[in-house]
Amino acid sequence: MRFANPLFLLLLIPVAAAVWYFIEREKRKKAAIMFSDFRLFKGLGNFSSNKRQILLGLRTLGLIFLVLALARPQSGLKTEEISTKGIDIILCMDTSGSMKAEDFKPNNRLGVAKSVASDFVKGRSNDRIGIVVFSAVSLLQCPLTSDYGAVIDFMKSIDIGMTQTDGTAIGNALATSVDRLKDSKAKSKIIILLTDGRNNMGEVDPVTAAKLATAFNIKIYTIGVGKEGEAPFPVDDPMFGKRYVYIKEDLDEVTLKAIAETTEGMYFRATSAEALKEIYKQINKMEKTEIKGIEYTEYTDHYISLLIIALLLFVAEVILDNTVLRKLP
Repeated sequence: MRFANPLFLLLLIPVAAAVWYFIEREKRKKAAIMFSDFRLFKGLGNFSSNKRQILLGLRTLGLIFLVLALARPQSGLKTEEISTKGIDIILCMDTSGSMKAEDFKPNNRLGVAKSVASDFVKGRSNDRIGIVVFSAVSLLQCPLTSDYGAVIDFMKSIDIGMTQTDGTAIGNALATSVDRLKDSKAKSKIIILLTDGRNNMGEVDPVTAAKLATAFNIKIYTIGVGKEGEAPFPVDDPMFGKRYVYIKEDLDEVTLKAIAETTEGMYFRATSAEALKEIYKQINKMEKTEIKGIEYTEYTDHYISLLIIALLLFVAEVILDNTVLRKLP
């Protein structure tokens, strides 16, 4: 609530002064009327005084409502116009056989990567997110969409061996990701590449793919997963059932760093599930969606109702003053 013409409220001062003056004058005023017998007026009380108080009250209230109407009270309804500039993000995830390694207990590398990436998706807003999976070949798992529920559902269905090949084609995976982003009109376009190996399959060199990304203003964050040294790897033995062997680390950090540097991105190394969570949190902070808001306020005037009340009070005063509260001649 606000007043469009608040200076008119100063008129309440002379109204209050006039009322005070009238009351004080009535206190000092003493009327004398000669009657031969006062028994005629016994029980009437101080009717004349009460009449003047009623009329004064009506006039005072009328003036107050009139002043409030002149000040134009208004109530406002705020609306906010928001323009957003979202980011287009491709999550490029390695599904090769080595992602079964269980150095990120209680789950394997891919299981932890899927869980953390899903939390990353839930923390975004106003962006479009897609998924590319790869091993020896790359596939578009989920096209760019702002339906995060669909993205998470596609994420859940990712599994090792889903491309029906084995190997690590990082260059091809980046090329597929770039192809999905190259025509985007988004303010920012990024690829988050997650792998535990080195490029050993495919026709496209990873650094060449990174240069292609740069041509389309696409930034690449690379994440290398896996503990240093050896990692436990489950094997299904037909005779002894499930057992573990240890596989050596085969992460090509040099290439992953080169990819990130070429596109002005950043390389991260995740040696635990907690470290991977922190990496995605850091990327989330660095890649913020731009939101601009303009606030409008629409005001509604309420002076008409106050003016009507004031008019009714003045009319009531005049009617009462000339009827039931009329002065004696």
